Amino acid sequence: MNRLSWFNTVSLTLGFAFLYIPMIILVVYSFNASKLVTVWAGFSTRWYGELLRDRAFLNAAWVTLKVAVASSTLATVLGTMAAYVMVRGGRFRGRTLFSGMIYAPLVMPEVITGLSLLLLFIGIGLDRGVLTIVLAHTTFSMCYVSVVVSSRLATFDLSLEEAALDLGCSRAEAFRLVTLPIIAPAVISGWLLAFTLSLDDLVIASFTSGPSATTLPIKIFSAVRLGVSPEINALSTIMIAIVTVGVIAASLISKRNLVRQRRDELAAVRG
Repeated sequence: MNRLSWFNTVSLTLGFAFLYIPMIILVVYSFNASKLVTVWAGFSTRWYGELLRDRAFLNAAWVTLKVAVASSTLATVLGTMAAYVMVRGGRFRGRTLFSGMIYAPLVMPEVITGLSLLLLFIGIGLDRGVLTIVLAHTTFSMCYVSVVVSSRLATFDLSLEEAALDLGCSRAEAFRLVTLPIIAPAVISGWLLAFTLSLDDLVIASFTSGPSATTLPIKIFSAVRLGVSPEINALSTIMIAIVTVGVIAASLISKRNLVRQRRDELAAVRG
């Protein structure tokens, strides 16, 4: 087993400290009794209670949650379909253009994406609201799902699917009964990635949202411009907790599926 050198250890420590110390400070000061976020005045949970009574933040959180669930689900379906076409479709006319259109949002500046979607919605006469935010988030998060799922499909053992076809399954049944359960960890990871990206998005949502639909990042950004309040620290702590639970759940699901897959492979070899 290779041991870490002192340089790698120091670099790793500094990297983790740079990433997580600000989050730890934010979480600690969310329990501060003082209205001043930089002055510690004792432990208190009053700001969580104040947050639960703030209707503006609660409405923005509800809109953000609806948008994140809807857009990540649509992005997962469309991204999985696109990944399947790119990996299994072989060479077809327009494949290069298709791949370029799928991967374009990965390198496109968010300002350009948001502005182009805004012009599109204005051009077709679609009022900005929850629907436009969902469509915008689906557009830019679908490519991330496609990348995650296509990497799993590229290493998929085609003999398993061919065996299902030989046993009488149709293409759709083979995909539903064999392929989809095996690539499920990648699909779930893609959904969680799209969900996190939607929760975090500010730029694209600011272009595509309307007066009746304000997302939580937009609300936080507007409030921070007037000064950081302890309520924002409490809200950020809750968001960190939600993302952490999601990541841990995804890791446990992926680990369980991997163990089950290895157990099935050993059983098949022994059988």
